[in-house]
This record gives sequence, C-alpha cells and structure tokens, in this order.
Amino acid sequence: MKLQFANKDLQSGGREADRNYAVIADQLTKIFGNFVAVNHINFKVKRGEVFGFLGPNGAGKSTTIRMLCGLLVPTEGTAKVDGFDIAGQSDDVKARIGYMSQRFSLYEDLTVEQNIDFYGGIYGLEGRRLAERKRWVIEMAGLSGKEQMPAHALSGGWRQRLALGCSVLHEPPILFLDEPTGGVDPVSRRSFWDLIYDLSNRGVTVFVTTHYMDEAEHCNTIGLIYNGRLIAAGSPTELKQNLNRYSIYEVHCTQPVDAMELLKIQPWTAETSIFGSAFHVSTLNEPDTPKKIDQILARNRIAARKIEKIIPSLEDVFIHMIAEEDARKTGDTGV
Repeated sequence: MKLQFANKDLQSGGREADRNYAVIADQLTKIFGNFVAVNHINFKVKRGEVFGFLGPNGAGKSTTIRMLCGLLVPTEGTAKVDGFDIAGQSDDVKARIGYMSQRFSLYEDLTVEQNIDFYGGIYGLEGRRLAERKRWVIEMAGLSGKEQMPAHALSGGWRQRLALGCSVLHEPPILFLDEPTGGVDPVSRRSFWDLIYDLSNRGVTVFVTTHYMDEAEHCNTIGLIYNGRLIAAGSPTELKQNLNRYSIYEVHCTQPVDAMELLKIQPWTAETSIFGSAFHVSTLNEPDTPKKIDQILARNRIAARKIEKIIPSLEDVFIHMIAEEDARKTGDTGV
C-alpha cells in the first residue's frame, strides 16, 4: 500500500539539498540547570531508513527524541524534521510525525476502539477515512474481536501494537519510537520489529531509541549516545569495522572474573568484558595471543576450556566506545 497523508496539503518544508533527509540535527543541545542532558550532537537521518539511537539509560536518548518531536525547546543548536525547524515550526513538525513514548501512552480505561477513535479525532480523521484506518490498526495489531476490551486488559504485546497503530493512524512520513519494546517479552519484540520493517518498506522513516543490542543490529544506521554525546554513528558493519585494529577473543575458563583481572593489566590488552559465563578480551593484533592468554591463566592455576577469536558484536563496539569516551573525559578534566 502506498503511503498517503491524512492531510493531502502536507509537504516537506526543506530546501532541495536537504530533501533526502527526514531529520537533520546541528549542534543540538539541552541543558537542565547545571546538567547537560544532550551535548552538541550532529546527525542526519535518511528518508525511509530505520535509524537506531543506542545508549544506556540516562544517556540522552529520550531528551533528544522529545526535542525532535517539538516537545522540548533546545537550549542551543537546531534541528529540522521533514524540513521544518523544531523550535520555530513545532506545529508543522507535529503534523508530520508519529510518536510512541517510552511508557504506554494510551488511555487504559478506554476500549481498543475508543482509543483509536480518540487519536483519530486528534489527527483530524473522520468518516470513511477513520473507518478505514481503524480497520487497518485492528488488523495490524491482531485485535480483531477485542475491539471492546479496555486497554488495561490487553497483554503487553497487544498494548504495544495498539500504541504503534495509534501513532501511525494518520500515516505520518516520520515515526519516533522511544524505547518501544521495553519490558516486552522476546516474541512480542520480534513481532513488533516486523511491523517496523513493514513501515520502513512503505517509505516511513523510523527513528527508534533502544538499549537492546540485538535490535540495533537490524537498523540501517546507528547513533551511539553516551553521557549526552554522540560518540559514533554508522551502519552496524561500519561500526564493527572500527575495531579492525583489535583482535577479540572469547575465553571460557574456570574463574572468568579472576582471569579478566589478570588479562586486563597486560600491555597488549585493550578491553575486557563479561559475556554470560565467558568473557571477551580485546587485544592488539599481535601474534600468538591465544597462547599468551593460555599461559597467563595456567600460571595462575586457571584452566582455559576454550579461547576462540570472534567477530566483534555491537556490544563489543559499544564497550570500546564508552571506554574511549571515559578516557577522553578523564584526560580533559585532568583526573
């Protein structure tokens, strides 16, 4: 189905040079008192792509997305959404986006149908158009036969899909999803991401914040944010290629925590991190590294069951980026 606007008069407000980008942030900053929540970040989001904003809790993801949706005014810098300035043209921005907040954003005492009708009214849908979109949302969310159920009675997965359906009821060209799968079971998460891909295939630009590495793997582009700073951006493949100067090994042994501490102090070790019952060690590309690891563990009476060179994951990338950012910050402050 071809994407249509509920309001046929909606057009991008951007210049010709920016038409390929749905979102452009330029030195975007938000300060609350003495706290810098978002610190002069720059990025561009191509039209129709899934852009993943990845970072730990408190990194600045939600603050950024609220600025881009016109809900917070930036302290410094600018951003454009569909060509419109988020500060000076926030009403135009809001008319062109769908927004699904971190928390369940629907009215829990209203039924499924009443929630859809309510949001349809907000978006100016009525008559046949509202009826068509209501059918689409109910089918998409798998809620046929549950139209009269109150939202609070739905399972987490169904509520999530209903919230998504209401956020795209008016078929906006740009969709902002703030940690949409938090607290949802893995099966529902996968199902939800199938819907995201479907929207992207129809031409919708999807900007999604997450702290799940497996979700970030499936984004076209990822921005890594930490302590309010954008510390890296690129495709999952590009970000992993940044670690080409290291070799990464997964080590299975009898005392992983003690082993990590022993390897962490070696001059050829860049980073260590626990992964389940094993741990990863990133090393400079030197010969005989597995042999060196085995010898150090053996001297300390730790039996290594397996030492295997692996392809870095996004989690490995993020751990490295955070370590480098912390080292940069420590160097800047002179600590």
